[in-house]
Amino acid sequence: MNGPPGSERTPPPREIEVDRASAITLTWEDAPPSRYPLEELRVNCPCAECRGLRERGLPVWPKPSSPLPLRVEHAELVGAWGLSLTWNDGHSTGIYAWSLLRHWRDQHVGDSE
Repeated sequence: MNGPPGSERTPPPREIEVDRASAITLTWEDAPPSRYPLEELRVNCPCAECRGLRERGLPVWPKPSSPLPLRVEHAELVGAWGLSLTWNDGHSTGIYAWSLLRHWRDQHVGDSE
């Protein structure tokens, strides 16, 4: 299975650090490390269900039944193009493509300069 459009042009990070309680840090070959707080990742989950909720102005996380604090229960590589996370609220359908994470990194860096 191929990755999403653009993923073939985004090389994977050379290092992935998962702090199950706070953030995921990716070290890119050609850029400084990028830190992604868990809450930002969960709220911006790229799966169809979460995108649909955001498009309707509904909350993705937290929901009244969401366990707090948020944690990553499991992280797994998806081919050579992304990372799949299983959250402690049971959600596990979002795949964070390297191209998407790199885009978020580049947007954030551009905003802070």
